Amino acid sequence: MKVLGSILLRLFLVLLLLAVLLLSVLLIAYFHRSKPSAVKKYETTNPHIAERTQVSAHRCGAGVMPEETMRALVWCAENPDFTPDWFEFDLHITKDDVLVLLHDDELDRTSDSESVFGRAHVRAEDMTYAKLRRLNMGAKFVSDAGESPYAALSGDALPDDLRIVALPDALDYLESVGSFRYIIELKNGGELGKRAADLLYGILTERGLLERVLFGSFHGEVSAYVDETYPDLQRGAYASEVLDFYLAALTGKKDYQPPCRALQIPFGIPKESYGINLGTAQVINYAHAHDMAVQYWTVNDEKDMAYLISIGADCIMSDYPDKLYRVREETAKQ
Repeated sequence: MKVLGSILLRLFLVLLLLAVLLLSVLLIAYFHRSKPSAVKKYETTNPHIAERTQVSAHRCGAGVMPEETMRALVWCAENPDFTPDWFEFDLHITKDDVLVLLHDDELDRTSDSESVFGRAHVRAEDMTYAKLRRLNMGAKFVSDAGESPYAALSGDALPDDLRIVALPDALDYLESVGSFRYIIELKNGGELGKRAADLLYGILTERGLLERVLFGSFHGEVSAYVDETYPDLQRGAYASEVLDFYLAALTGKKDYQPPCRALQIPFGIPKESYGINLGTAQVINYAHAHDMAVQYWTVNDEKDMAYLISIGADCIMSDYPDKLYRVREETAKQ
């Protein structure tokens, strides 16, 4: 028994050492930072591969204004201190087939939905657009100073720029004040997602915006439907495609065929990236070599911004687009 116990103890120690070594390798890989000199230049036909990193207002500037509201759009689009290149926002379809700007599947986190409708977990597709317009979409907004300036607004006291926004209204406003690009994610899946894609395509073609839009969805069936039905609607990769790309980039796969125009991937958020470091020159070089743009979300730390700019990220999405713009301009002077 003593011999067996000694063998088991040694085996345990060997396995523990291997686990520690593996964890160390993973940590080193995750915190690795590439040198700017490792970035290569490729000839490309992709309009989303940028000469210098572009600024995207993630959720229309969610760190400074209630996310995906008209107030946030106006703050970004008409700000005297910076100009975003892109607006990033999410869409849900309502009960009466209106596309509205909304990130979550439910309305509780950002609005006063529970008090207005008398129950929690209400979804956009449960309600008509007219009913959703009763909501205060800034009710749960908290500033960096810890203040909730819009929490008490309701009824007639609620300004229109804090009510839920329909996609046509958002685009009509933005196109009236500038010429932006748009990263648009459809949040619905299944048949609702496909119906939302139909509506989105119609709105974009009516306004001549297809060339300035990158569509995305976490639902593979919606992306497949768009590829088949609307091949001229450019899109970003969904999760399994990002994994396929990453493995191809690691192994230097020669016959990799890009499925779309852009990678829209996380950086600096271990939970979202599953602990994989996607912010490397190897990732960007391999993507550009295959005519794919690389766009990172959601980057709010200034050091992370400066690093990604230094290795040639095509676009960075930030809740603080003003901060990102400043970092980009300061980096250009160095």
